[in-house]
Amino acid sequence: MKTAANESAFGLEISISDCSKSDFEGIFPLLQQLWPAKSLDPETLRALFSGAIDSNSRVLLCARLDGRVVGFGSITLKTHLWHGGLIAWVDELVVDTECRKRGIGQRLLERLASLARERGCRAMELDSAFHRVEAHAFYEKLGFEKRAFLFAKTFVD
Repeated sequence: MKTAANESAFGLEISISDCSKSDFEGIFPLLQQLWPAKSLDPETLRALFSGAIDSNSRVLLCARLDGRVVGFGSITLKTHLWHGGLIAWVDELVVDTECRKRGIGQRLLERLASLARERGCRAMELDSAFHRVEAHAFYEKLGFEKRAFLFAKTFVD
């Protein structure tokens, strides 16, 4: 499903559209901002990104300002027994540090939510690291509620 929307954020023309495989070059630096302490292998992530673009259960959106990728958001649609149907899991949501607090992240998340509802999702969920206090306030402002802890076990480095 192709999607595009042009909206103004603080007087700036922001376009939000489906990502293409060629957008990876603009998205990779955003992922480095999202996970600054993690060593990222660009070729591994490029292959994963390409597979996500081709997947029917994934939605990947880019936010552009003057043609430059300044935001990225993605969801995975999955069946969830507790919710009794499909949910959208937010895998990534990141806006370039120089472009934050301009409504770009909100527009990305709202567009992801709209696409999830169109596909029949009953809810949207995400996780956010404890230290991302500003992100927590952002999600709560948009109607998300804290309702669980995330537990993780890593199998490979």
